[in-house]
Formats: sequence, C-alpha cells, structure tokens
Amino acid sequence: MRDRPRLPVSPAFWRSPLRGPWFTSVLGLVLLVGITVLFVTGLLSYAAYNPDLSPVNDTTPGKGVLGFYLFPWPTGPVWLYRFTQGLHVTLGITLIPVLLAKLWSVVPRLFALPPARSLAHALERISLLLLVGGGLFEFTTGVLNVQLDYVFPGSFYPLHFYGAWVFFAAFVAHAVLKAPAAVRTVRRRRRGDAREADVRRGGVPEEGVRRGGVPEEGVREEGDLVASRPDAPTVSRRGALALVGGGSLLLFLTTVGQSLGGPFRRTALLAPHGGPDPAGGPNGFQINKTAAYAGIDPAETGEDAWRLVVTGRTGTVRLDRAQLLRMPLHSSSLPIACVEGWSTADQWWRGVRLRDLAALVGYDGDPPDLFVESLQRHGAFRRAALRANQVADGRSLLALYVNGEELSPDHGHPARIIVPAAPGVLNTKWVARLTFGDL
Repeated sequence: MRDRPRLPVSPAFWRSPLRGPWFTSVLGLVLLVGITVLFVTGLLSYAAYNPDLSPVNDTTPGKGVLGFYLFPWPTGPVWLYRFTQGLHVTLGITLIPVLLAKLWSVVPRLFALPPARSLAHALERISLLLLVGGGLFEFTTGVLNVQLDYVFPGSFYPLHFYGAWVFFAAFVAHAVLKAPAAVRTVRRRRRGDAREADVRRGGVPEEGVRRGGVPEEGVREEGDLVASRPDAPTVSRRGALALVGGGSLLLFLTTVGQSLGGPFRRTALLAPHGGPDPAGGPNGFQINKTAAYAGIDPAETGEDAWRLVVTGRTGTVRLDRAQLLRMPLHSSSLPIACVEGWSTADQWWRGVRLRDLAALVGYDGDPPDLFVESLQRHGAFRRAALRANQVADGRSLLALYVNGEELSPDHGHPARIIVPAAPGVLNTKWVARLTFGDL
C-alpha cells in the first residue's frame, strides 16, 4: 500500500481491471447513436415553437446562424410533439448511466501528463474538455428542467440552446476521430468471441486463437486505458455493461410513463408529472401552472367582467362568453404535450374554431398568423404566436369546455387555446386578446 501512488496523474493510480478499449468503445458507440438522436429531436423541439414567427416564441436572442429555421411545424399527427419531445426527454434520462460510465472509463486520460505534447494534442485536450463539460452541462440542465428545479442562472432556453451547439460540435469532432477505432475494437472482440466458441466446439486450435492476438474476457487488453497494475476483478466487463444497461432500463421504466399519459403515468415515479392524475372529474388531468401561480384574479374571469378582444383586418370585436357560446361550437380530441417531456391523455375539448374567429375580423379565406395574449401576470409565455397553418386547422380551438364541463380556473377558464401537435406553452390559458395578421 505504501508503494501505491496517491496522485491521479500517475498511471499506476488507476487500478480498475474493467477499463479498456473494448469497454469504452461499446459505451461510446451507444452514445454516438443516442446523442445524435437527442440533438435531432432537440432541433425538432426548437422548430415546434415556430421561432421566426414572432420574437415571443423564441427566447434565444442573438443566436445568428445557430437559430436557422427548419420548417413550419405541422399540426398532424396530433401526437407529433408528444412523440418527439417525449423521446428527447426519456432518451436523455435513460442515457445518464451510459454517459457516467463512459466518463468513468476514460477519466485517466483527463489527468495524463504532460497536458499537451504538441499543438494537435493541445487542441484535442481542449475539445475533450468542451465535450465533457458540455455533456455534463446539457444533461444537468435538462434534468433540472424536467424536475422543474430552475436553480441555474438565467433562462433555461438560451442556456440549453447554446450549450447544445457547443457540446454537439465537440461531440462531432470527437466522433470523427474516435468512432472508426471504436468500431474496429468492437469487431475484433466479436471475432475473438466467435473464434473462442470455435475452440470450445473443437473447430480451431486454441493456440491459434491466442497467437492471433484477439483479446478475450480474461486476456489483458492493450492501450492507455488499461491499468498497469490492476486490482483483482470482482465483475467482468460484460457484467459491468449489464449493470449500466440495467440502470438505464430502470430510468426508462420510471420516466417514460409521463410521456404516454393515461394509466402509464403511474409508472413515472421519477418524474414530477408522474404518478396518478392530480384529481378526478373532467378537469382532473395534469397542469404545469395553477391560476394562483399565474396571478389570475377571479374578478377578471367572471362573466360580467371578462371579454375576448379579437382584432384583425376589419377592426376589433369584443365578445363575452354568451356571445361565444352562440357561435358554432366544435370538438377536438387532443393531448397537451410539454417541453419537460410530459403529456396528458387525449382530452375532449369543445369551443370556437380559431379560423371562425378570424372570419369575424375580415379573414374569410385562408386565415393569417395569430398573436395570443393572456391574463397571466408573469411568465415567459403569457403571450404566444401561432402560424397560419395552425389557425387554419379545424381542430384548433378557443376551448370553453373540456370533457363535457367548463374549464376549471387551473385549466384556463374562461377560455384557452388548444392546437394539435403544438408545445403545451403555445396552448395559452386565460386568453384575453387575439390579434390576427401576418407576424
């Protein structure tokens, strides 16, 4: 024990027999696929906000070329955002054990001396710091956002947005450099397993396998990740991978239910919107913010006080609830899906179509974009913008009822927006004003 180095800069400090090229390569290839999917679904989430429609929909100012707009977000299928954002959040949480295991497997390289042997090596070390730091930052802020713990400085949206670009740029550079070697390492191991199986069946002489230099479980691998003086193993590398996979499976099973909604929500034990629905009855489904939190004064939402102000090409119309109820009412079966990855089951909404309200102010044909304002006192999305294709969809409503009952205060009484496939924050509650026109 006296001869054992106490500083991590010494290669002999690292004694685990599990570290090695094969173990690291398997984890790296899993992350190669998983993080690519995370980045793509993150871009889709950005597109779902229609960020170039109006500044209120995009809270990442100064983004420049990084904020390129993909395409107008469609309104179908109605479960589109539930799927893409549910995949983004659930996969991100599921990959946490894989990410931590990968960082553990390569941690000796972070302490290797000298810090830079050449300019190229120095650039590689800097990219590695950006990769590790960016990965930890993105996963940490993502989990905190899902858990509704906004302890980080500033707004989640720009922090996660800019962090994603830094992390993914470093990730792509690292993947280009390391992925070919990782694939070769895994293939060599697979060929070694196949040849070992032939030995056991008597098809290949055992000494032929060992002379081929193919690493087996129990045959020491070569490389800078392999401990020079390893401790005795207590678990095989396959066992360690099984442990990582089991941790990921557990996180998946205790998270995915919040994206599916309905009875599956009870399985989402680690999600703040998991467990059973908050109450019974027609309005007994999940919400993010209560009327009290949003600063809604009940005196403003009563029938005598509340008026909907609709503005468009021909002027302004003020409608009370009774006048809205005399208009043709339509029903839509739609979920609410939020950026935190949770969604409700499909609810039956009933109200006035947005395109019919556009017709009241001079848009008899194809309706234009829509700017929505809420009675909400504070919050980033007390105002929101909808694109013309969302307004034109017959399932897009100014909802007055849900599941056969008037909206409760927490669900947006006296009126709220409901649009198919839109992020939940664009389904504005406590609507006060609608302004139609190109934005």
